[in-house]
Amino acid sequence: MKYVDEFRDQQLARQLAAAIAAEVDPKREYRLMEFCGGHTHAIFRYGVQQLMPPNLRFVHGPGCPVCVLPMARLDQAMAMTHEHGVTLCTYGDLMRVPASGRQTLLKAKAAGADVRMIYSTQDVLRIARDEPERQVVFMAIGFETTTPPTAVAILQARAEGLKNLSFLCNHVLTPPALRAILALAGPEGVRLDGILGPSHVSTVIGTQPYAFVPREFGLPVVIAGFEPLDVMQSALMLVRQINDGRREVENQYSRAVGEGGNTRALELMARVFVTRPSFEWRGLGFLPESALALAEDYADLDAERRFPVRVEASHEIKGCECPAILRGLKEPTECKLFGTVCTPDNPMGACMVSSEGACAAYWSHRTHMPSSGLNR
Repeated sequence: MKYVDEFRDQQLARQLAAAIAAEVDPKREYRLMEFCGGHTHAIFRYGVQQLMPPNLRFVHGPGCPVCVLPMARLDQAMAMTHEHGVTLCTYGDLMRVPASGRQTLLKAKAAGADVRMIYSTQDVLRIARDEPERQVVFMAIGFETTTPPTAVAILQARAEGLKNLSFLCNHVLTPPALRAILALAGPEGVRLDGILGPSHVSTVIGTQPYAFVPREFGLPVVIAGFEPLDVMQSALMLVRQINDGRREVENQYSRAVGEGGNTRALELMARVFVTRPSFEWRGLGFLPESALALAEDYADLDAERRFPVRVEASHEIKGCECPAILRGLKEPTECKLFGTVCTPDNPMGACMVSSEGACAAYWSHRTHMPSSGLNR
């Protein structure tokens, strides 16, 4: 894939930085939450925070699908391999996320469980076709971005009559998580002045689902692209809204995001999935109508029904601040474990494992780490 050079042009970056510096009110602070982990990495990889005036700070949100998956769901998957002998397939980031007792899918594999890393849903379908004697379970995770490919795989499995393939669905929804963050904001939670809306998620769901943010919480939203100039332009758009007293949903990423989203993808999701009454999130607890499950017409492909297991309540590793980091309450450098016992080679929490985690971003680009303080 070729990137358009204009979105990383140094001269344009300087111009945007100068415009932001000229337009911020020196008497106030601007706390802008980037919901998406991809934005967090762009901010640190390109030193975007360093180009901002000192009273404008980016606050890191819960937009890392691996990070928000609670330990109990990992425990559930591993219990399926132990109790039912299933072949568990999932994406690479999930392999090293600590579950209860610091167990991981990678350790389970080393101990003899049939756990396989895949790169796409088509890999899962191929394994099920090639090894009909095995019961294959796909541990599907992600926000709305990765949900349509899972829907396609479910439809393919049904069309091909694959009796040995089922799906452990952990797909979660962005708007309910954003609502939960904002409901906790203020004196008891993170202090925010604006939201950088996620890029990939918005290509699927569009801009309409964010209308509740200005309407109910009085905060502006700008859907932002992933490139450094996207983030900077979006920050400028938020600054202007805040200064003008406007509370709107604006779309900086108009080259990829439309108001109504991807109608074909949304139709696929509505056909295959239903909303769960409640689902647990790491750092946010149980949120109503915040995740998806297979619809009744596809119940025979639901791994939770086919391979039931009992899982005890899980607890985070002592001292790990990943839950607070996901809520925007702390920065990774405020965790006592960060950079000491918790490193990418020895992660204590999901935020250090995932390629989209805030701790991983701080570690990978720690020459650009800012000082703590303004995000609370």
